[in-house]
Amino acid sequence: MKFVDFGLCNEILSSINDIGYTKPTEIQKKAIPGILMGRDILGCAQTGTGKTGSFIIPLIEILNCGISKSRMPRSLILAPTRELAIQIAEEFNKVNKYLKLQMVLLIGGVPFTEQDSQLSKGVDMVVATPGRLLDHIERGKVLTKYIKFLVIDEADRMLDMGFIPDIIKINKLLPKIRQTLFFSATLSHGIRNIGKDLLINPKEITIDNYSSISGNIDSIFIQSKNKNKMNDLRTILHIETINNAIIFCNKKSDVNKLNNYLKANNFKTVSLHGNLSQSLRLESLKKFKNRSAEILIASDVAARGIDIEGLTHVFNFDVPNNPEDYVHRIGRTGRAGNKGKAYTIFNKNDEKNIFLIEKLIKKKVNKITIDNYIISNKLSNQKLSNLNNDNNKIKHKNKIKLDLLPVENYLNFKESGKIPNFLNTK
Repeated sequence: MKFVDFGLCNEILSSINDIGYTKPTEIQKKAIPGILMGRDILGCAQTGTGKTGSFIIPLIEILNCGISKSRMPRSLILAPTRELAIQIAEEFNKVNKYLKLQMVLLIGGVPFTEQDSQLSKGVDMVVATPGRLLDHIERGKVLTKYIKFLVIDEADRMLDMGFIPDIIKINKLLPKIRQTLFFSATLSHGIRNIGKDLLINPKEITIDNYSSISGNIDSIFIQSKNKNKMNDLRTILHIETINNAIIFCNKKSDVNKLNNYLKANNFKTVSLHGNLSQSLRLESLKKFKNRSAEILIASDVAARGIDIEGLTHVFNFDVPNNPEDYVHRIGRTGRAGNKGKAYTIFNKNDEKNIFLIEKLIKKKVNKITIDNYIISNKLSNQKLSNLNNDNNKIKHKNKIKLDLLPVENYLNFKESGKIPNFLNTK
C-alpha cells in the first residue's frame, strides 16, 4: 500500500514525499481509512510506530475542505506533556507545508497574549495540554462548540499524570456529535472504561503488543551500588561509542546532580525536567537536536515526547517504578530500522521492579555486574588491539620484502661493479 491509495490531495502527498515517508506504517494503514470514513478510533500502538502521522494526515485532509473562524477551532488534539504537544505541532507543520491551514499550540510556559493573538486570527486545529486549554476556555478565548474532531494522544500517560478529570471536564464542553480518536500505548481496563465515555462504536486497532521491545535494541541491566552509580555510569559512557544518548532519572533532583557531575567530567550534556521553565526546556531540546550536546539527561516528562533521529543509546540511571515506562524509555532508540543500545543500572533493591518489567515484556532481562561489563569490553578491545597489531606486522613484513631486493637497484649495483654482499647469490 502507498499513501496515494488513501485518496489524499496532491499537496499532502507532496509534503509526505518531502518528509521522506515512503510507505504507510501498520498503524497508518489501519487508522487513516477509518478516520477518513468518519469512524471513531480506539488505537493501541507503542512509540515509534508512526501514530502521530496516522491522525495528523487524515485530519489535515478533512480540515482542508473548511474555513477557520476566530476563536472557533474545528479540531482539538490533547497531549499529556508539552514536549509531546510540540512534537505533534511539528508534524502538523510538515504535513501542512503546501496548504494554508492554521494551528495553535497551547502549552504552559508561553505567554497567554501570544496564544490569544493566534486564536483571534482563526485556527483550524488546537494542539494543547489539558491544563492550558482549560485556562483559555475559562478566560473565554477558546469556543468549543464548533469542534468536530477530538484526538486524545497517550491516554495511558494522561491517566498516570492525573489528567483524566480535566479530560472529562473538557469532554462535557464539546459537542456530543463529533469524531473522536483515542490513542494509547496500553489498553488497560481503566483506559477502556474512559474510552467508553468518549467513543461511539469505535474501530479498535492494535499494532504490536505494547509490552514488546524492538529486536533492534540491545538491552542490558548492569548491577552497581548506589554510592557508585554516577562513577559506574561515567565508566560506561567512556567505553561505549555514543553519537547521542538520553539518560533517564526517576527524580528531578537526580537529573540536576547527574548533569552537574557529567559536565564536570567533560561530557556535553543538557537537562530536561518539569521544574525547568519552558524557555529552558526548549533550549535544552534545541541543543540536543542540533548535536551541540551529545547527552540529554531527563525525567520521564520526556519519555514519550521526544523523537530524535538516529539516537544510539538510552541509559536508565534508575530502574523505572512503572514497568511500562521502561518500554517507553528504551523505545527512544532502535527506531526506523536502526540499531540501538539500552543500559539500565540497578542494585539489589530494584529486584521487585525488574520482576515487574520481566512480567510485562514476558522474558528475562540480561543482567551483568559492572565488573564483568568492564572485563568483557576490555577483552573485546584487547582482541581488536591484537588484531590491529597483527595486521601492522603483516604490512611491515610485506613492506620489507618489497624494499629489500628491487631489480633496478641490483642492476645499478652490478654495472658499478660494487655489489653488496647481501645481494650476491651463490
